[in-house]
Amino acid sequence: MAQTKILITGATGYTGRYTTETLIEQGFSVRTLVHRQDERSEQLRSTGAEITTGDMLNLNHVREALEGVSAAYFVYPIHPGLIEASAYFAQAAKEAGVAAIVNMSQISARRESKSDAARDHWISERVFDWSGVPVTHLRPTFFAQWLLYPRTLATIADHGGFRLPFAKGRHAPIAAEDQARLIAAILTNPLPYRGKTYPLRGPVEMNYFEIASTISEILGRPITYQPITIDEYRQELGQLSVSPFLVQHLCAVALDCQDGIFAGTDDIIEGVTGKPPMTVQAFVASHKDAFSTRE
Repeated sequence: MAQTKILITGATGYTGRYTTETLIEQGFSVRTLVHRQDERSEQLRSTGAEITTGDMLNLNHVREALEGVSAAYFVYPIHPGLIEASAYFAQAAKEAGVAAIVNMSQISARRESKSDAARDHWISERVFDWSGVPVTHLRPTFFAQWLLYPRTLATIADHGGFRLPFAKGRHAPIAAEDQARLIAAILTNPLPYRGKTYPLRGPVEMNYFEIASTISEILGRPITYQPITIDEYRQELGQLSVSPFLVQHLCAVALDCQDGIFAGTDDIIEGVTGKPPMTVQAFVASHKDAFSTRE
């Protein structure tokens, strides 16, 4: 088992880090591709992961990272360049004889998406399909980790809640820890999942009024949700260090959420891994320290 080497990209991010840790705990050899070496990559190294640095938009860097690898996890940030990175990764994987790729897409990925990033994810899926390299596409709804983003935590700490343009839109938040268990399971046994696309959702569908109420119950203090318009959200994002590409994406998927694109639940993670994903209650409880009021 330890003779099988698996490449994890985005290994300092949520799903990449948890997938790396899961695979190492299971006895697999893991190589990680990170953009630069820093404290986060050193933490990965301490778990036993092999650390390589490189640019996903550099074909030679990607090819070197994939040498001797049997399976790979591909994830790219919400940033321009996804289609180019996908093409480079697919070509390098084909040259290296990689037997399986797990591609992190998103639930809003579709040809007609108003989000440039979501439409790029749909094209990225097609690029991997055209390449002929065996691939499994994952399309998660909003991550539960969104609740831990610095802006969210700061708003909760400073204002006792959050302001979002999701109206009464519903979805079932899915934790990166649970996605990682699925990613690891597919990477280590890819045959049953080749050529398939899986939406990923948590076990309980909620709107943000219900999410705020749940956080309140766990923390023991009032947390509120204030719906705002998409234009108000765009203006607020514009006052922060948020790229125009990400602003366009977030505003477009806010409308998708209102329209029900992110809604639903499923049992894919439990069916494949034998363990159900966390509820929002369980997620907040497990990360309770992160919600501590700032001094």
